[in-house]
This record gives sequence, C-alpha cells and structure tokens, in this order.
Amino acid sequence: MPNLLDKVRAELRSKHYSRKTELSYTNWSKRFILFHNKRHPNDMGAEEIKAFVDNLVTNHHVSSATQNQALQGILFLYKNILNKDVGWIENIKRSSRVKHLPVVLSKKEVEKVFNNLEGTNKIIVSLLYGSGLRLAEALKLRIKDIDFDYKQILVRDGKGEKDRHTILPESVIPSLKQHLNRVYLKHKEDLKNGKGETILPYALKKKYPNAGKEFGWQYAFPADKFIKDKESGLIFRWHIHESTIQRAVKEAIRKAGVIKQASPHTFRHSFATHLLENGYDIRSIQELLGHNSIKTTMIYTHVLNRGLGVKSPLD
Repeated sequence: MPNLLDKVRAELRSKHYSRKTELSYTNWSKRFILFHNKRHPNDMGAEEIKAFVDNLVTNHHVSSATQNQALQGILFLYKNILNKDVGWIENIKRSSRVKHLPVVLSKKEVEKVFNNLEGTNKIIVSLLYGSGLRLAEALKLRIKDIDFDYKQILVRDGKGEKDRHTILPESVIPSLKQHLNRVYLKHKEDLKNGKGETILPYALKKKYPNAGKEFGWQYAFPADKFIKDKESGLIFRWHIHESTIQRAVKEAIRKAGVIKQASPHTFRHSFATHLLENGYDIRSIQELLGHNSIKTTMIYTHVLNRGLGVKSPLD
C-alpha cells in the first residue's frame, strides 16, 4: 500500500494539486483499501467503490461534499495510477445536500473582534476581512506578491489553481510594512547562519537555483521554527500554521462577546457581504473572491435578504 499511495502523492504533485487535496485523496484511497480488507484496487472495481461510498453515507453520515471528495479521490487512483476505467457507478446512495447560508459578522461585530486581536494575528485577519482572502491564501502569501504602490495582492494558485488580484487595504499597510521589516531582519540572520532558503513551487528550483534565498520569495508570515522537507531535505521556515490563527480568532470572538459560530473564513464572507452593503456590484466582488460562477457569489445577496424588498409590518 505505501508504494501505491506514494504514486498517488507524486502524481498529485506533478499536476500541482494543493497539499490539502494531496492529503485528502491519499487518505481516501487508504480508507478504501482498508475497508475491503487490504485488497489491491486492481482486483476491485465499480461495485467495491459503490459499497465504500454507500457505507460513508449509511454508517458515517458524511455530508454530500465529503462523499463527493471521497469518490473523486478513489477515481483519481483508478484513472491516473492504475489506468483502469471503472465505468459509470450507478445508484450511489447520495447524502442529502443541505444549503446553509454563510455566517456573517456585522461591521460592529468585526470591530469588536479586531479590538481583541494583536500583532501578526491581527494583520492576517485584516487580510481575510480587508482583501477577502481565504486563510490558506493569506498564509501562503509570498512577499513579492504584495504590491504596496498599486495597493493590491496577487493571489497565486488560489482555489482551482487560479491566480487573481485583490485589494490591499490602506489601513493595514503601516503595520504590514513594519511586520515585513522584522521578517527581513530575521531572513538576513537566517542567511548568516547558513539557512534562509525557502521551498519553491513547482520546478522553479531547477530554473532559478538561488531564488529560494531571495527575500521576495519568503513567506510573508513565516513560522518561528524550521521544518525539514522530506523530499529535498531542505530545512526552511514554513508559514504560520492555520491552527494558530484559528485559535486566535476563536479567543478574540469569545472576548468580544460575539455568540455567532464564526471562524477565520467568516471574515471572507463578511468582506463580500459588506461590499454589497456598500453598493459594489456583484461582478466585481466575484472577481475579488475568485469565484468561477456568479451563482456562488450570489449567496451573499441572500445573506442581505435584499431580494425580498419587503419591510416588516412591525416596522
């Protein structure tokens, strides 16, 4: 099994899938094999795939998104690694899809939460709310992709492997510059100590051997500790872990007395909703968020509930 999963992992990386997708697909492939008592996937097909996916719904009550993710992970294994066509899998038990409106904070609630954040955590959350970034996009941000002159951020390899531009809030620029000055000094110190090289995406290491040591390629929000890349053996600073920001936001929400079930991603939802409130058109917001379809962005009109155009008789 390890060799098979290694092949899945290598194929995903060659196709530039995200690390999250890599972990997800390899995990589902492993669970699929274990579910069928470690039988090799070559000896199985559509019937066994259906049995596994049905079990997720029947016994584990997973969401439709999780069910679809599991199916896609297993189909990737068959199509890209085993080169085996399993055909159309019929009569899968589908998990009922429940459409929830996103949780959105009011402008006052956002202000209260920000009053309980500080330092690097506050800068990162400012980019979630002020630029509409996903948490992973903010943490993976490279210094060279921040444009202070044009007041914009270039988001590389966003969801769906798409690049896009979004706004850089003027109010965050002073604290962000101070933060990057500290990162610069830390980077210089790392170089003196024989480190300071970061990991590069795709095959850029071969094309630009020294780029990994350049300041512009460093993560804007590097971690305090070094880690070792298993493949290259490079010891480098990864970006701050998502859980660090998740904990900080959770604590800030508690201190602010906000009772909504909010998370870092809530600030991205709030970014879109508040832009709509301020009168910006839906197409512009779609581009800033990087949505493929306008239908995805339209959900924020439902959050505002403006489409009804009805005033309560009580008012």
